[in-house]
Amino acid sequence: MESLKRKSLEGTMEDTESPPLKQHRENDLVGLDGSVACVHDVSYPEGYVPRVLNSTMATQEDAKPAKEFPFKLDPFQSEAIRCIHHGESVMVSAHTSAGKTVVALYAIAMSLQNKQRVIYTSPIKALSNQKYREFKEEYSDVGLMTGDVTIDPNASCLVMTTEIWRSMQYKGSEVIREVAWIIFDEVHYMRDRERGVVWEESIVMAPKNSRFVFLSATVPNAKEFADWVAKVHQQPCHIVYTDYRPTPLQHYIFPSGGSGLYLAVDEKGKFREDSFQKALNALSPITEGDRKRENGKWQKGLVVGKAGEDSDIFKMVKMIIQRQYDPVICFSFSKMECESLAMQMAKMDLNDDNEKVNVETIFWSAMDMLSDDDKKLPQVSNLLPILKRGIGVHHSGLLPILKEVIEILFQEGFIKCLFATETFSIGLNMPAKTVVFTNVRKFDGNKFRWISSGEYIQMSGRAGRRGIDERGICILMVDEKLEPSTAKMMLKGSADPLNSAFHLSYNMLLNQIRSEDGDPENLLRNSFYQFQADRAIPDLEKQAKVLEEERDSIIIEEEDSLENYYSLLQQYKILKKDVRDIVFSPKYCLPFLQPGRLVCIQCTKNDESSSSFSIKDEVTWGVIINFERVTGLSEDDVNKKAEDANYTVDVLTRCRVHKDEVAKKIIKIVPLKDPGEPAVISVPISQIESLSSVRLIIPKDLLPLEARENTLKKVSEVLSRFAKGGLPLLDPEDDMKVQSGSFKKAVRRIEALENLFEKHEIAKSLLIEQKLTVLHKKKELTAKIKSIRKTMRSSSALAFKDELKARKRVLRRLGYITSDDVVELKGKVACEISSADELTLTELMFSGVLKDMKVEEMVALLSCFVWQEKLLGATKPGEELELLLTQLHDIARRVAKVQLECKVQIDVENFVSSFRCDIMQAVYDWAKGSKFSTIMQFAQVFEGSLIRAIRRLEEVLQQLIQAAKSIGETHLEAKFEEAITKIKRDIVFAASLYL
Repeated sequence: MESLKRKSLEGTMEDTESPPLKQHRENDLVGLDGSVACVHDVSYPEGYVPRVLNSTMATQEDAKPAKEFPFKLDPFQSEAIRCIHHGESVMVSAHTSAGKTVVALYAIAMSLQNKQRVIYTSPIKALSNQKYREFKEEYSDVGLMTGDVTIDPNASCLVMTTEIWRSMQYKGSEVIREVAWIIFDEVHYMRDRERGVVWEESIVMAPKNSRFVFLSATVPNAKEFADWVAKVHQQPCHIVYTDYRPTPLQHYIFPSGGSGLYLAVDEKGKFREDSFQKALNALSPITEGDRKRENGKWQKGLVVGKAGEDSDIFKMVKMIIQRQYDPVICFSFSKMECESLAMQMAKMDLNDDNEKVNVETIFWSAMDMLSDDDKKLPQVSNLLPILKRGIGVHHSGLLPILKEVIEILFQEGFIKCLFATETFSIGLNMPAKTVVFTNVRKFDGNKFRWISSGEYIQMSGRAGRRGIDERGICILMVDEKLEPSTAKMMLKGSADPLNSAFHLSYNMLLNQIRSEDGDPENLLRNSFYQFQADRAIPDLEKQAKVLEEERDSIIIEEEDSLENYYSLLQQYKILKKDVRDIVFSPKYCLPFLQPGRLVCIQCTKNDESSSSFSIKDEVTWGVIINFERVTGLSEDDVNKKAEDANYTVDVLTRCRVHKDEVAKKIIKIVPLKDPGEPAVISVPISQIESLSSVRLIIPKDLLPLEARENTLKKVSEVLSRFAKGGLPLLDPEDDMKVQSGSFKKAVRRIEALENLFEKHEIAKSLLIEQKLTVLHKKKELTAKIKSIRKTMRSSSALAFKDELKARKRVLRRLGYITSDDVVELKGKVACEISSADELTLTELMFSGVLKDMKVEEMVALLSCFVWQEKLLGATKPGEELELLLTQLHDIARRVAKVQLECKVQIDVENFVSSFRCDIMQAVYDWAKGSKFSTIMQFAQVFEGSLIRAIRRLEEVLQQLIQAAKSIGETHLEAKFEEAITKIKRDIVFAASLYL
């Protein structure tokens, strides 16, 4: 620290416009070379007076530190430890592998020294197990509490998952009153869509006298988070932020089919444009034949070599080993691909004979706890040969014990090349020299997209071992044209901000209502979500003022008269649309959509044209080639009558094709005279303006460009022939036989409006179109201002207020709470259930269905609550189990419909189908006593995924035992306990190697 000079600056809560933490500020710790080593800032609650140190306090604070480390601390570690030593909360935001655990170790040491209790929470059970082992080696007074395991729950330092900590707070555990420090590891998990809310609840409900240590990956809005903590807990919260990497990174690109690496970003963070372009030019073109389809998703040809050739990944790993860049972690975004890539390394052997012996010894000593049958599982026997060769696989589908063995072998240096999914980048510090991204696109459950800069930062952070490597190496394997802007965003972009993922749940509401000082509205008011919404108000106010100034500066002559004309035009457009919708309903138009008929369709509007106003839509002509019903409809839609179904029409017309920023093809329909190419494009019937009575003879094969161009020439000739009177159109009543009262009424109103237009005083005004465009812009600005003001009103009001009312209505309707918000019997049960859908499970329990069925059947049915993966070709359950599933679906449908009636937004059918039966048969056989190896012969699931589901099922059963106990249901309690004894055995519940 001698080489650093410290200057103080105290930030306050009122400083809403705080500059980004990355900027060099007065309170940065600055190295002699002028580089910023870390940023130290502090958030104070409003009205807080920072304490002034007197001589007595100074003596206390200069006291011997609670823990000394055998190495020189980094500036960010020293600063964070100083905050803890002074007894104030701190948020440490630093890169993966930067050494944040040092700060946690100090907080634990200080708590134990002061005979106080400390809680350490982590997002995943596996990480809790690893941290427990790590802390236990350092201090003896350490306990562990996860859903699976409880060890020494009265210890002074308790390691647990965040869910367990929240549950303890709701239950008013004695432990809470004794907690001095709470450490939240990986607090950036708070932005997780599903589980992030658990962190917010835990922080808001934490004891008021506790202090916090938040450990997070780099987040650009760490100051905002600290401001929130300071406000909620009325105590200072320091931010220690560092972008510094102890080991700098170099980022390379490996083009598909290429043979070398191209440096894209050097260790100083400079983007090398020329080198990047060379890499893209070296890309070998991929044809459709090079791609293979697997599991319904496109897999790129990147990994597969042609017959007799090595695959790209093989070449890559071989080059890494030759250059001594190992150990290497190869990240892939699919479990199947991880295994497939590892298998492509069959010819590679990276371990010597001694290492092979060590691998086998470690492997079998870990497997000793398994039964002989489990040792013969294909996953166990298939993995050892590749592990001995120094190659490993790590993903959530592996048996938990195998994942842990692989982690241990990797840490010991016996695995030189590891193929892993992105979950490996979270948790224990297991860095490598090199990180490879086997793909730059990932499927996020919805679509394929580029990986974000935040995801890239998280995974690339595994490259470079401190004190061992001069620099870490990241390699992106690219197999398609990547825009430089996209690559820059990925390689040089900032980390993802920490935004709230707060949402309401019935379990949360019931627990809040039940607890003594609980108040759902108070929780909402103190949530990070509400804090961020309130923070946005000044910006929204600014936006609204700017738009109001712009709107008020628009002066229009004869505005009142123009307003009247504009309003008539809007009515006219709506009526024209109504008429078009009737005429072009499938019932009337389908018989006339024959190939060769000339059709008038709307051109594609430009994005910038949204603010311009045209009296008529721009249209063009084309030729109908075909029409078809829209596929991908639900069963109900398929059963609808033809007149209600959706259709698209294939039309040959002039189009302009270009690519957007993410290289996505965009096709625009343009007038025939405009430059473009003749193309057949599918348009919805709603885009048809009119049908001509003229039909052309079209060639059978329109694939050749010449055939399409000649056909469009014929269309232009026909149009010029009828230039004077216009192309003859099909008459809706005479030709298409449209017989509808609403059609005739709309036509009469259109005629009346057309008469008004002719007589209107402004109709003959010069520049009428331009004036209307200006008025249209003014109206658009007014609409934007109105929308911003509405957002401001909803922000300043309580977020989720309407949803809170709706969810309370649901609870009253179903009998969980009384009209005076007193928790009823059903509510007591739902309070205990946090690992499954609480309402459906409670309704199932109270329906009496669980009482009448066998234990094995009950366990199989409950598996539908914990299984979330989508499986193709899963084994169907037997007839009896299917009957039980129908009962569950009926209850789920009833629960969903009540929610819908009470104005809670929910898709009933999606909700019902979320209770999946994919593993019912497997769980039923397991509860009946079948061997795991036998079940895996038929189950179409990864071993690790099934084990995780059964472990979650045990967690749900534990919660059901507590629920049954709370309402005195001794028969059900005994049944749930019996269920646990039936499933809790063998490999599924093998103890963690870290414990």
